[in-house]
Amino acid sequence: MFSINRILSKGYHALTVGSAALLLSGIMISSAGAADIATTYNNSCAACHDSGALNAIKKGDSAKWQKLIEQKGMPTLIKSVKSGMIQMPAGGLCDTCSDDDYRNLIEYMSK
Repeated sequence: MFSINRILSKGYHALTVGSAALLLSGIMISSAGAADIATTYNNSCAACHDSGALNAIKKGDSAKWQKLIEQKGMPTLIKSVKSGMIQMPAGGLCDTCSDDDYRNLIEYMSK
């Protein structure tokens, strides 16, 4: 009986340590992802969305962004960014962005 309790105790300890490591790595990945989105924004979207050039909705104008997201829906916004619009080049100056990147950038600008 003693050895079973000891084995279970060691297993619980390993599970606890492993869970903590997994949680911390998730936090680190999230932080890195946020930094990447901020960098991507600065390298591509900021050219217009910081100043509102060409009628671009400014970063941080939550009311306008939320209205646009509600009107068009995220999938349509992503499609618009990818194909371009009259005032915005295809891809929004980001040649390497994925659909998830565009979604994250739109969410980043809307806050």
